[in-house]
Amino acid sequence: MLTLCIRYTLDSAKLADFEAYARGVAGPIERCGGKIVGYFAPTKFAGPTNVGLSLIDFPSLAAYERYREALAADPEHADVARRAAQSGVILVEDRSFVQRAS
Repeated sequence: MLTLCIRYTLDSAKLADFEAYARGVAGPIERCGGKIVGYFAPTKFAGPTNVGLSLIDFPSLAAYERYREALAADPEHADVARRAAQSGVILVEDRSFVQRAS
């Protein structure tokens, strides 16, 4: 099992747009083969207020590659991504893979 970790640098004045993005991509991600662990928005309590995270599980790297192809062809995902791009909420996306240690 691999977990895709996406770290988002966000416009902290547009966190509602990030929350809308997170809700909107859930269907396409699951439909295309990813299993969402969660999307996480920043808080004002501790840490940076402009960093969000998403964690998405895949059984293998091959499954992730199939997911990427399917997601690129998904019209609902394209619409959600377009709205996020237009809003300017996501400034940077950093992707990495992690695996569970326990």
